[in-house]
Amino acid sequence: MTYRKTDDAISKLTPEQYRVTQQSGTERPFTGKYDKHYEPGIYVDVVSGEPLFASSAKFNSGCGWPAFSKPIDNVTEHGDDSYGMRRVEVRSKHGDSHLGHVFNDGPREMGGLRYCINSASLRFVPKEEMEAQGYGQYLNQVEDK
Repeated sequence: MTYRKTDDAISKLTPEQYRVTQQSGTERPFTGKYDKHYEPGIYVDVVSGEPLFASSAKFNSGCGWPAFSKPIDNVTEHGDDSYGMRRVEVRSKHGDSHLGHVFNDGPREMGGLRYCINSASLRFVPKEEMEAQGYGQYLNQVEDK
C-alpha cells in the first residue's frame, strides 16, 4: 500500500486535526478521543493512513494523551527546541504529520519509552476491520480482546 499526504486528505481534516498535524499543534490534555481508548487494533496517520502504533503497545501513562511504548513503523524523530524545552518530536514518515513527542519515562518493562501522541493525528482501525482496510499484515501485533 502507498501512503502519502494528498490535498484531498488535508481538505477532509477537522480544524483541530489540521492544527495538530499540519501546524504542529498540541491538543489540550485529557480531551483527545484515544486517551482512554483500549480496544484491539492499530492507530494510523489521519492524513496518510500509514500504520503508526498497535494497541498492544498502548498504556495508560496518566499524562492526558495516548501513550505508546513503541511505533509499528513509519515514525520519524526530530529535535524540537520550541517553548524553551528540549524535546524529540515524532512525525509520520510519509504524511509528515506532527504526531507528538517521545520521552524516556515510559514503563521499563515495555522498553522505557513513552510516545505521547495527539488523538487528533490518529485514526483507529479496530482489529476486526484491519484485513478489510488493508492492514492485515499487522494483525500479529494486535492482542485479542
